Amino acid sequence: MTTATTETLALNGGPALRRTAFPERPGVGEAELAAVTEVMRSGVLSQFIGAWGEDFAGGPRVRSMERAWSERFGVKHALSMNSATSALNAAAAAAGVGPGDEVIVSPYTMTASAVCALVHGAIPVFADIEPETFCLDPESVRARITPRTKAIVAVDIFGCPADFDALMAIAREHDLVVIEDAAQAPGATRGGRAAGTLGHIGVYSLNYHKTIQCGEGGVAVTDDDRLAERLALARNHGEAVVADMGSAASDVLGFNYRLGELEAAIAEVQLSRLDELTAPRIAHADRLTQGLSGLEGITPPHVPEATRHVYYLHVVRLDEQALGVPRAAFAAALRAEGVPVTEGYVAPIYRQPLYQERAAAAFGDPRNAGSGSYAPGACATCERMHDHEVLFHPLVHAGLSAGDVDDIVAAFRKVHARRSELTR
Repeated sequence: MTTATTETLALNGGPALRRTAFPERPGVGEAELAAVTEVMRSGVLSQFIGAWGEDFAGGPRVRSMERAWSERFGVKHALSMNSATSALNAAAAAAGVGPGDEVIVSPYTMTASAVCALVHGAIPVFADIEPETFCLDPESVRARITPRTKAIVAVDIFGCPADFDALMAIAREHDLVVIEDAAQAPGATRGGRAAGTLGHIGVYSLNYHKTIQCGEGGVAVTDDDRLAERLALARNHGEAVVADMGSAASDVLGFNYRLGELEAAIAEVQLSRLDELTAPRIAHADRLTQGLSGLEGITPPHVPEATRHVYYLHVVRLDEQALGVPRAAFAAALRAEGVPVTEGYVAPIYRQPLYQERAAAAFGDPRNAGSGSYAPGACATCERMHDHEVLFHPLVHAGLSAGDVDDIVAAFRKVHARRSELTR
C-alpha cells in the first residue's frame, strides 16, 4: 500500500501525486457488437405493437433479455423499459398512485425517484436518510406516514441496499406499495436477497454511466402478477388494450416506455458481465477502506450486516471539526493531487425550484391541498451530509488497477498529513 509523501501539497506548488489520468471504466466490447450485428441483420429493430396480441410484449431480443433478467435475479416478472425513469413512472402507475395520494421518497437521489409521484398527480413527501448508508431512514419514513400515503420509493443509493426489512414491515402495517429504486445497485444483496427484489416492485437502470448499460434503458421487476400486468399496461399504451385483454385495470394510462431490440441485445450481454464488472468495484473499495483506515475525520463507506455493497460511487464522510479544515479546502487539495473528488452529491431534491415554487400541476390540484412541506431543515441529516460531510469519486470501476487505487489512498494520506497547510 502506497504511503503518504512528504512533498509539499500540489495546491501549494508541490508536484501532484497523480500526474496521469485514471483509466476509463470498461465499456462495450466484441460480444455486444456481435449481438447488435445480429439484430441489424434480422431487420427487426422493434416489434412492439400498441394493441393486444403477442407483440404487445415486444420483440424477440426484448423477451430474451427479460427472461435472462428474471433468471438472474430470481423474479417472476421482468419488464424492460426505455429508461429507469420510465420504469419508476410505470411502477407508480402500477401502485395506483394518483391525485390525493402522497408518496414517501428520499431527498438524496436522482430527481426521477420523486418525480414519479408528480407525474401521476400525487405529492412527494421527503423522509430523511441514515447518515451511515445515505438510504431512507425507516423511522423517518414512519413519522411521515399520513392517511394519504400510498407508496414508498426507497433508493439503494451508491450501491448499498436500504433497510427493506424495516420498510416492508411499515408497508404491511399501512397497506403501502414499496418501490425499490435499485438503479445504482445491480448485483448488491441484503440478507441474502438481490437488490431490486426487496420491495414489491424493483427498478434497475441501464443508463450509460451505470455498471452495466445499453446507453439508455431500464428494467422493472416484481413477483406480483397484478403489478406486472399494470407495469406492462403503463409501458405500452395500455388504455387501448384493456378491453381486448380482459383486464380490469382501466385506470392505467399507457405511455411509450418501450425498449428497442438493439438496446435489449446490448443489455443482455451486459447482464452476463455483471459479476465481471462488479467484483473489482468491491475489491477496490475494500482496498480504499483499508488504506484510509485510521485517518482522523475520514469515515469510509459503511456496509450494513449481511450486505453486499457494489459501490456505484466511493463515498466517504468528512468531519470538518476533526480535520480542522473545511471540506471544500480538503477537496480542492485532493483535486490538485490528481484525484477528481466531488463535494456533496445531488442537493436535497426539495431545494429545487419545482418544489420551492410548487410549480408542478399536482401542487395546484385541490385534492392535494395541504400535502408536501419543503422548508429548509425538512431533512436535517440529508442537508448536513450534502452541505458538510459527503465527498465522493467514481474511481472504483473495473478499469482500474491496484496501483491506481493506491494512488488515491496516497493522495488522501498526503492531504490529510499536510492539511494544516490548507488553513494558511
